[in-house]
Amino acid sequence: MTLGLGAWTTVAAQKVNDLPGGPAVNQLNFAPPATRIAEEQHWLHWFMMALCAVIFLIVFGVMFYSILKHRKSVGHKSQALAEPIWVELGWTIVPLLIVIGMALPATKVLVAQKDTTNSDLTIKATGMQWKWGYDYIKGEGEGIGFLSTLDNNHRVMSNSGKPDATDDYLLKVDNPLVVPVGKKVRIITTANDVIHAWMVPAFGVKQDAIPGFVRDTWFRAEKTGDFYGQCAELCGKEHAYMPIHVKVLSAADYTKWVEGKKKEMAAKADDPSKVWVLDALVARGEKVYAANCAVCHKPDGKGAAPIKPLDGSAIVQDADKTKQIALVLAGVNNGAMPSWKALSSTDLAAVITYTKNSWSNKTGQIVQPADVVAARK
Repeated sequence: MTLGLGAWTTVAAQKVNDLPGGPAVNQLNFAPPATRIAEEQHWLHWFMMALCAVIFLIVFGVMFYSILKHRKSVGHKSQALAEPIWVELGWTIVPLLIVIGMALPATKVLVAQKDTTNSDLTIKATGMQWKWGYDYIKGEGEGIGFLSTLDNNHRVMSNSGKPDATDDYLLKVDNPLVVPVGKKVRIITTANDVIHAWMVPAFGVKQDAIPGFVRDTWFRAEKTGDFYGQCAELCGKEHAYMPIHVKVLSAADYTKWVEGKKKEMAAKADDPSKVWVLDALVARGEKVYAANCAVCHKPDGKGAAPIKPLDGSAIVQDADKTKQIALVLAGVNNGAMPSWKALSSTDLAAVITYTKNSWSNKTGQIVQPADVVAARK
């Protein structure tokens, strides 16, 4: 049984290739560095490993030599020896010098990691159950903001219990974070609900995102490409479905991306005072539901224990639409269902209207964006 399982695992592993910028098959070492800080961390790691190995060999070498050479069975007898001052000084000074030799390069790297001054680009990364929100605060691209969520196809693969062999399994997102190569990018981290952590191993970056606090870190990618990470704090049941994908572009390609993203945002910008008809809201709400809600509540609205169904739900069918609006904005049971206030008022109005008029919920009720705007106050 065990041999069969091992053979199956080996065959399955052979179908997956190393992911550039992400994990490798049977990886034992750190991810290949893409920043100078990551390179320094790698050097520091091997320097410490070598130093500890030398100390280990010397100490245990002397110890085992003494045990074998001076054991009682070959006629040696214990002696009471005086402790000369050079011995006392030796076992105090030598460890002190070793600690200093380890601390100096480690401190240099640590200080460099925390130096977020003179950044070319500042981006706020907000952790939320279970996605990342990115807001470009300073530099080229200022004003851009979007949510980054696990690609729904990967969710489907995971739910099947028999996922296809995929190099970027559970690491693909709908909207990657995009940055220019060779520029110092400051990442400000915070969270909406529980503690998360923004981590990209190839950049040598890991920074906690704590509700009510603002932390920061930085990186400067030395090459273009795609780089991957994950939330590194146990943030709830969907912790494994909260990947990070950073796409590093050349300066020219980044400028093109910024221009395209701003045009896309302008096209999607909605007037919250606009009055929508039922069919248009339902059509838009279906897309919002598929991207954000179907993961837990299922496409058919039936839910799955302990997730409550929306089909036939009393609060969905309630004539007082403010109840469902308040629930969606605030979340439920301390994040068991997260708050969705990060979505636009139009998207929230659309998805609520969709749930009120889908499956067996044929209420005919319409929630307008203005209703959501009023509930936010």
